[in-house]
Amino acid sequence: MRDHRVNPVDAVWLSMDGPDNLMVIESLMFLDGPVDRARLEHVLRTRLLELFPVFSRRPLPGRGKWGRPRWRDVGELDLSRHLREVRLPAPGGDAELQAYVGTCLATPLPRDRPLWDIHLIEGLAEGSAIYVRLHHALADGIALTQVLFSLTDLSDEGDRDGSFHPDGRHHLLSEVVQAARRVAPEVPQLLRPARIRAGFRTGARLGFSGVGVMKKLLFTRNPESPVSGVAGPEKRAVWSEPMQLQRIKDIAAHADATVNDVLVSALAGALARYQVEHGGRAVDLPTMIPVNLRPLNVPLPRELGNRFALVLLNLPSGRGEPLARLAETKRRMDVIKASPEPAITFTLIQAIGWLGNRLNRPLVTFFAGKVAGVTTNVPGPREPRYLAGTRISGLLGWVPGSGQQALGTCIFTYAGTVRIGFKTDTAVIADPERILAAFHAEIETLDAAFVVARLVSTGD
Repeated sequence: MRDHRVNPVDAVWLSMDGPDNLMVIESLMFLDGPVDRARLEHVLRTRLLELFPVFSRRPLPGRGKWGRPRWRDVGELDLSRHLREVRLPAPGGDAELQAYVGTCLATPLPRDRPLWDIHLIEGLAEGSAIYVRLHHALADGIALTQVLFSLTDLSDEGDRDGSFHPDGRHHLLSEVVQAARRVAPEVPQLLRPARIRAGFRTGARLGFSGVGVMKKLLFTRNPESPVSGVAGPEKRAVWSEPMQLQRIKDIAAHADATVNDVLVSALAGALARYQVEHGGRAVDLPTMIPVNLRPLNVPLPRELGNRFALVLLNLPSGRGEPLARLAETKRRMDVIKASPEPAITFTLIQAIGWLGNRLNRPLVTFFAGKVAGVTTNVPGPREPRYLAGTRISGLLGWVPGSGQQALGTCIFTYAGTVRIGFKTDTAVIADPERILAAFHAEIETLDAAFVVARLVSTGD
């Protein structure tokens, strides 16, 4: 079997699995009906295994003290080792599905085979679900989301009518990575060599932005709060029913903000409410947000890998009034968009990757300890999609936390709806449904505030 070098950045995530936080990206698809396993297996062979070789490779440890890990081809991959059929107990609602997902969140992916699993879940009161687990070493979460959407079609016969073409798949998926532009609109251009050299020259003359970003990264601290503590192995996942995206757009329009600003502000408000409910004082909470660094107009490379940056956003949970919190969220996001922070954190991740396991683990843990968790906001396709002939009704996905991080937040828009999901460490946050309820309450409060403002402005 042939061996392949593991990219240094991918090697960081390959080595970072720990008993308290696994480096596994979790995704959940809700479907209107059962999935035809034979059709799904055909889709996986033609759109996953044939196009992205890393899904047919297993990891091997490095040779000697300083040896880098390797990927090894497994030859003919046995899909039965990666596809698991599960039936939930009655009544098959969200509670049963959340309990099942929770039992998997602390289970490592076996290293004697490629690092991915798909669970076909039946027994739901309505439809079915597919739960996908992908190791972070394969690629970053944004790229893996694109990979998952490349398995889907715009019609229920799209997997059999010959319309799929691998070179054109990016045209269907560009919406999936638009979240990057909300945080750093020009990140891919910033990373071109000429732009980097120009940036260093400008930084040498001015220094202010770069120094400010480094101070932020080095000196931000995760404050003591009801969502911070010592992580353990047990996790929970909860999520909302789909909400109408137009409602969020209306709030954003009245606030002269983006949809992302509104949703992140609602998250900040939810965490403020949660802190107070649990006897704390509402304080600002830092979170990391992944940023895509791949060009949006070209297909994913066959080798995939990790190419992303992280930006640090201090959620304004300490602001006491929802409208003030939304305004401050917008202001802080606008500052990040205008800063070199994504380019700087990308360079740091690259440098950490080259240091080897002995040094990269403590460095990743150091930076992970500065935030309460990771927040992703992924805009999916605007039109409904189909997997192996079955319509997808909703999606969620969580990237892994590191170190002692206890809160993972996923915001996913799809086909005119938005869902939010929380993945929490039960040793720190045993009741994530309270954060979920507080998020909905914050959206209601924002909506009501702008209804009143409209009535006042129109004199009704």
